[in-house]
Amino acid sequence: MLNTLLQNTQEGAELLTDGESVEKTLSIIELISSGGAAGQIIIALLFLLLVAAIYIYFERIFAIKAASVVDANFMNQIKDHVSHGKIDSAQMLCAQVNSPVSRLIGKGISRIGKPLADINTALENAGRLEIYGLEKNVSILATISGAGPMIGFLGTVIGMILAIFELANAGGTIQMDVLASGLYTAMTTTVAGLIVGIVAFMAYNHLVVKTDKIVYQMEANSLEFLDHLNEPS
Repeated sequence: MLNTLLQNTQEGAELLTDGESVEKTLSIIELISSGGAAGQIIIALLFLLLVAAIYIYFERIFAIKAASVVDANFMNQIKDHVSHGKIDSAQMLCAQVNSPVSRLIGKGISRIGKPLADINTALENAGRLEIYGLEKNVSILATISGAGPMIGFLGTVIGMILAIFELANAGGTIQMDVLASGLYTAMTTTVAGLIVGIVAFMAYNHLVVKTDKIVYQMEANSLEFLDHLNEPS
């Protein structure tokens, strides 16, 4: 009896050792390749969306950073030129600075001599154009942030359909290796879609905050310019 118990214990230990030797780690590349053709296509599409989101983010962040650089003494120089009737000098200064704020003020300077309401309208129109330029391609980030998870969930549905199809063709016997391809497709595409959506969403909101700061800067300088024109001479 004791010999039998020892033999069973030894066999169990051998089986456990064999199980540990079979255990292996799964790399990201192996995980993606295990998802089948459908999963690989969706992962490739999500990767392209991620690259597009990162490119748009850095392109816009550098453009916004360059647009936000304005000399603190810019408006004082503009008001000094306008007060002394040096309109050409004021326009030349705006052209040299070449920022959204300077272009906006330059548009107002070009309307000096007309009613204040016309100058205000010109500033508003120029401001809308500048905002449109600052927000270039930012809406694509919002689209990617919504489309990424949806494409990932599409991969999930496709993976589950493949898993159920393989299970139906297995003759009623459930084997994990039969379900593995469909499950890999379902899980990897879900994770990839969520990663793309989170990255694009955070990038979009960060750009919106940065853009709003420049819009506030333009509005503040426009009001300062209009107040200066409205001052009694």
